[in-house]
Amino acid sequence: MPRPANLLFLLSDNHARGYIGAYGNPLARTPNLDALAARGTLYENAYAASPLCCPSRAALATGRYPHQTGYWDNAIPFDGSHESWMRRARDAGHTAISMGKLHFRDSRPANGFSQERHAMHILDGRGGVHMLLRAVGREPVNEGQWPLYIGRSGVGTAPYQGFDKKVTAEAVGWLRDEAPQQEEPWALFVSYPSAHPPFSVPEPYYRAADEIAASLPADWDRPEVAASHPAVRHLRHVMNIKAIPDEGALRKVIAGYLALCEHLDTEIGAVLGALEAAGLTDDTRIVYTSDHGEMGGAHGLFGKFCLYEESIGVPLIVAGPDIPAGQRVAAPVSHVDLAPTIEDALGVAPMAKDDRPGISLWRADDIAARDMAFAEYHAAGSSSGSFMLREGRWKLIYHVGMPAQLFDLGADPHERHDLGPAHPEASRLEARLREICDPEAVDARAKADQRRWLDHYGGPDSVAAEPLLVYTPPPGSAAEME
Repeated sequence: MPRPANLLFLLSDNHARGYIGAYGNPLARTPNLDALAARGTLYENAYAASPLCCPSRAALATGRYPHQTGYWDNAIPFDGSHESWMRRARDAGHTAISMGKLHFRDSRPANGFSQERHAMHILDGRGGVHMLLRAVGREPVNEGQWPLYIGRSGVGTAPYQGFDKKVTAEAVGWLRDEAPQQEEPWALFVSYPSAHPPFSVPEPYYRAADEIAASLPADWDRPEVAASHPAVRHLRHVMNIKAIPDEGALRKVIAGYLALCEHLDTEIGAVLGALEAAGLTDDTRIVYTSDHGEMGGAHGLFGKFCLYEESIGVPLIVAGPDIPAGQRVAAPVSHVDLAPTIEDALGVAPMAKDDRPGISLWRADDIAARDMAFAEYHAAGSSSGSFMLREGRWKLIYHVGMPAQLFDLGADPHERHDLGPAHPEASRLEARLREICDPEAVDARAKADQRRWLDHYGGPDSVAAEPLLVYTPPPGSAAEME
């Protein structure tokens, strides 16, 4: 175990690992994250537990997958009813402060933080209730998703960026004024809504040259290939994803995303600078990750909502005392590993019976020996549950009631060639997946929970008649509805 030290947990939203310089993108202007990776350890194959805000953030808090907790979607978020790493830290006598986007049900002591500042939760404690309608086959088309990308990417501003700056100012002030007064190792959770769309970014960040230089994602102009699978067809329909008009339109989206990632990196740099100015860098471990990725046009898709690498893959960088500098780890890791990692870092006593699936990142030999990552999805744009098992070069995406997808990431890293369920590796990986959970039983349970929440809100007809939320607004901003 490492010696106890402070913990600074930096979380972003919608930041694909392919949009960081340290992960190999030559156009990504992320000098602060790149420097963090240079003095720490970068995990090349890190995965979210689920590619959507609320189920992902619940997994980060609890160290458990959605099928273990029942936090399925953005209307059934974390509510403190399962123990979190922050509650364990707080109850052990550590200060655990959050600032920014949590996307829980609401602020309540059971969440676990000692205090939540500038807390951003789901809208009105209800969130994206329309995605509950998937359970009864009535999820409506989200007309507002397409304009978030095509039409709103470019020079401008979006509500999230001003909120990012408020979060940074609060974190800088706490590190300057309050952190030096703490007697025990503390945990500071700083969470930004960027780099969530719309990718409308001020001119100092947006560079037209990126539109020319950007590399285009795989199969952006062949959406029919991915859409030959019924799960992708359904996703495209519900999320109103049309054919990308032309290469120029896609290049503008990518340039906007690069600019927004630079804005995010600048805010992170200010927090890291405040940590250094307070003289706390040598006594603080830092974790950076994002709740999920961004398709960014790959396979003709935008957003997340699926288990392709661009969506489910996330950056993960750790640095600080006892962490090797300049190290890159190829073994697969998951967000469920972070709860035990944080508890170990703070010196929280181990659970008497820890049945969580994650492995503390400090157990380097166990991490190096691991050959598997798992994820699942039961929310917006899906008609049935989907499950991912990554083992070495092979990746299975199992869809309940639909053909499984199989990819050889060694030969096909961009998942352009689905080898299908008839391939021998597909059945082998499915058997291993079933050692983790029964996909059909989990799918049935998720839909039963969603139907119960539909009844709680007046039934399917009542929910279907409500305006549809385009994206969660930051505190003080009006929600965009359609």
